[in-house]
Amino acid sequence: MKLFTTRNELKEALDAYRNQGKSIGFVPTMGALHEGHLSLVSQAGKENELVVVSIFVNPTQFNNPADLERYPRTLEEDMKKLATIGDPMVFAPSVEEMYPEPDTRQFNFGDLETVMEGRFRPGHFNGVGQIVSKLFDVVMPRRAYFGLKDFQQLAIIKEMVRQLHYDIEIVPCEIVREADGLAMSSRNQLLTSEHRAAAPVISQILFEAKKLVGEKSVEELTAWVQEKINKSPLLEVEYFEIVDDNYLQPVKTWDEPTVKVGCIAVHAGKVRLIDNVILEKH
Repeated sequence: MKLFTTRNELKEALDAYRNQGKSIGFVPTMGALHEGHLSLVSQAGKENELVVVSIFVNPTQFNNPADLERYPRTLEEDMKKLATIGDPMVFAPSVEEMYPEPDTRQFNFGDLETVMEGRFRPGHFNGVGQIVSKLFDVVMPRRAYFGLKDFQQLAIIKEMVRQLHYDIEIVPCEIVREADGLAMSSRNQLLTSEHRAAAPVISQILFEAKKLVGEKSVEELTAWVQEKINKSPLLEVEYFEIVDDNYLQPVKTWDEPTVKVGCIAVHAGKVRLIDNVILEKH
C-alpha cells in the first residue's frame, strides 16, 4: 500500500493507471477510520480497478477552532485498517500542501446551504466545496463514494459536481451502524463513556419515528422526536427537520410528492452527532 503526501507525486502515479484505461474510485475521508469508511473503500474496490483514499482533516470546513483541534488524527492506525481490506493508494497531505495559499473561492449552493448544517455551521459547506474540488482535481476519479450519514453533504457534493462540470459519478453508500444502532462516526471516539451509553437513543427514536409517519403530522412528529431525545440529560437536540431528499427544504405534509428524510443533530456533551432516516407514509 503506497502513501503519498504531495499532489504531484499522486498525480504522476495515477496518470500511469489512467493511461492504461483503468477506472479510479475515490474515497475522501478525514481519517480516524471506522467500519463505515471501510465499507466505502470496499465498495469502491468492487467497482473500480484502483482505489484512492484521502486522509486529510480540512481546516476550512470547521467553523469551530476547538472542534478542529479536537478532531482525532490516527494516520498509522488508519493505514493498518486499510491494509486489511485491499491495497488502496493513500493520499495524506499536509495543510500547506493543500492550501499553499488561502482558498478564497466562494461557492453558491443556494437553499441547500441555508438549512440544517448550513444554518448552524456557517461556512462549513464552502469549506467542503473547496477541499473536495481540490481533491477531485488531483485524483480525477471515475467514481467517488460518500456515506449517507452526511446526507446534506452528499447533496452539496452533487451540486458542486453539477456546477463545476465534473465527469464524476457520485456514489451514495448506506449508513453503517454500531450494534446498538449508533451511526458510525469518527467523532464517536471523543464521547465520554456516559455520553456513548446515552447516544444510541438518537437512532432508537428515529426508528420509532418511522412507525409514526401518517399517525402524527409532520409538525407533531418533529416535536415528538425532539422531546423524546431531550429527555436524556446527556443529550440536547440542535435540530430535527423533515425535508425533501433533493433540495433539503422542510416538508409540510406527508402527501407532498417527494422522498422525505428526517435529519438530526444532537450535542452529546462536547461532541456533535448527526444521523438521518428515510420517513415514508404507510
